[in-house]
Formats: sequence, C-alpha cells, structure tokens
Amino acid sequence: MIIGVSASPRPPAADPPAVDRAIGAYLRHLEVERRVADNTLEAYRRDLARLAAWADRRGLTPVVLARQDLEACVREAMAGGLAASSAARFVAALRSFYRFLTVTGHLATNPADDLQAPRRLSALPRFLSVDEVDRLIAAPDVATPGGLRDRALIEVLYATGLRVSELVGLRLTDLRLDDGWLQCVGKGHKERIVPLGAEAATWLRRYLVESRPTLTRQRESPWVFVNARGGTQLTRSGFWKILKAHGRTAGVTSPLSPHVVRHSFATHLLERGADLRAIQAMLGHADLSTTQIYTHVLEARLRLVYDTFHRRR
Repeated sequence: MIIGVSASPRPPAADPPAVDRAIGAYLRHLEVERRVADNTLEAYRRDLARLAAWADRRGLTPVVLARQDLEACVREAMAGGLAASSAARFVAALRSFYRFLTVTGHLATNPADDLQAPRRLSALPRFLSVDEVDRLIAAPDVATPGGLRDRALIEVLYATGLRVSELVGLRLTDLRLDDGWLQCVGKGHKERIVPLGAEAATWLRRYLVESRPTLTRQRESPWVFVNARGGTQLTRSGFWKILKAHGRTAGVTSPLSPHVVRHSFATHLLERGADLRAIQAMLGHADLSTTQIYTHVLEARLRLVYDTFHRRR
C-alpha cells in the first residue's frame, strides 16, 4: 500500500509494526545489499530511532511526516546540541531512508528530497534547560562539607558564567559579597568585575563559614574553593569530576562540562531580555562577535516554537 505525504491534511498514520518493518527493511538493505560498515549501520539505526521518537512525541509516525516536519526534527536535534557532523549524517540518513521508502513503494512522494541541515545552526553551543540547571544545583548533599562546597561552586558558576579556570582561581580577596560582585582574572590576564546574585552569595557565605574551615583543616589558604587535602587549590580537572558526578545524580543526560553551564548562563540571560553587550562584558569576550553565537540559539528556539505551535507554519 502506498502512503501519500502532504503538508495538509495528513494521511492516516501507519501502525507502529508497519513502521518498525519499514525501518527494519531499510537497515537490512544497508547491511545486506549496500554492505555498509558496522559503525555506519549502527549510526543510521540511532538516527532513525531519533526520528521515530520525535514523531511519536507528536502522535505521528515517520511515514506520514512532511518536509517541514523533517526540517523541524533536524532543527530540534541541532538546538539540543547535536554536533554539525552528526547533524549532517542525520540528514543523510533521512534522505536515504525516505528514498528507500519511495523506491520500494511505501511512499508516493519523497518528503526528504533535497533536505539540508541549516548551516547557520552548525556551531550552536550546548546548554542546559532551566529545569536541568535547577536539578544540578540541588544535587549536592549540603549536609557534608564537600557537598556544601559543591553547591556553592555550581551556584557561583551559573550565577556568573565564569570560565572554569576563573572559578577555581578565585581568591578570597576577589570577593565583594556585601556589594554583590566579584572580580576574576580572565584570558590575557585581564581583570573584570562580574555581578553575583543574592542566592549564589548566600550559598558562598555558608560555604566560607561552615565548610571551608573543615576542608582547610584550619590552615591558611588564599583560594576560595579548596579540596579536602589541607586546603590546596581545587583544580580544573577536579571540578570537572565534581560537576559530572552531580550531573549523574541530577539525571542530566546531555554532555555536561563547566563550559556547558557557562553557555547556559548566557543563553538564559539572553532569553530573558538581557543586552548582548552586557553579556559580553560578564563573559569576558574581547569581541562581540564571539557573544553573538547565543543569538543563533534563540533563532533556533524561535523557529522550533513557530513550527510547533503556529497552525499555518
């Protein structure tokens, strides 16, 4: 039976077993007839699973998707952090899959004909949702000295957007908690002042009073964030491990690093109307063009919202 594809109205949805058979037949075609490498076969299997999951969340199946649906699927994947190379392969998999469905008679027309990945989204930074940030911040056990330190670390990182080297390089003399700011030394040994929110300042004060003396064993140390080995400076790699561990606890499944939290800081500010030049100053970017990448994140989000909710998309 040939299933027609059109933008409106949609054809009746195929039943899931039929969809599974179509995907299975295509994968067998790749394996047996085209003899693709095992890694390529597995990558295409993941790509089609991504497509099927995207369609299922909308109560649809891959065989009834139109061109604009496929474009929206690709945009959502890229806005969610899919690398440019992986997005290109994803698009190639879609074109190949729908060409197969057309040739074998499953579809009357090919909705993926000439489908292209949007080039302007190829360099999108990864970032967390607000809910993921909230879960990450709440993950440390603040009843322990290490947990209270970790809570303060993540609070300050998300509140300021500091680079990891700037964060672990903070000294006690850099803090102006009563005034709501701190200073840091960034790239090129340039100093800058960054605002610090009340919530982050509160957790930082708690850490300095309740936890840090225990971690330093009452020894003198100029560093704000220290490890448990007598107050030595917390390293970049040490914080990476801390952050990833709390990410697992929080159920954050996307790739996580201090830079992802920095990207989240900038993206969430921009989403709420912050001025791009103010974000540039807080991030310590020498050139505004570096900061402008976050506008592409918003463009992707806006397009996704339009595709999802506008009735005449």
